[in-house]
Amino acid sequence: MLEESGCSQRVIQHSLKVLEVAKRLTRQVENQGIKVNAGLVETAAILHDIGRSKTHDLEHGLLGGEILGERGLPEDLRRAVERHVGAGISKDEAARLGLGKGNLIPETIEEKIVCYADKLVDGTEEVPFEDTLRYFEGKFGKGHPIVARLKGLHQYFIKFK
Repeated sequence: MLEESGCSQRVIQHSLKVLEVAKRLTRQVENQGIKVNAGLVETAAILHDIGRSKTHDLEHGLLGGEILGERGLPEDLRRAVERHVGAGISKDEAARLGLGKGNLIPETIEEKIVCYADKLVDGTEEVPFEDTLRYFEGKFGKGHPIVARLKGLHQYFIKFK
């Protein structure tokens, strides 16, 4: 589906690495007794960047959701794809950025796993969270809400290791 949509091999290889990390996170969460829809996580991890077939801008998450919607895929899958960008984008931020009026912050455990797994992969390499944090702090500033959300996402997953 990624190839059919026009994604580059680089995006496909990145998605496969995100899938690998997402599977590991899913096992860690499930080992703590939390039920996870592993099939949803795996499918969303593979397809999270399908919107990059059209753009590499922030809107690639929303466009990915649209592509999946056009193919008749389920709403929970579309939401996971739409909400993986950054550490999520609040309703107010989305409106300011021209991304519509919806909340794009991951809410379900499956959405959080896909979002966090993506933040632990740079290109095709898994990276320490600290590298991702430095990148976001450099890009947005240490006090930006997205940095706080990223730290919160990390804190959420630390308890599962």
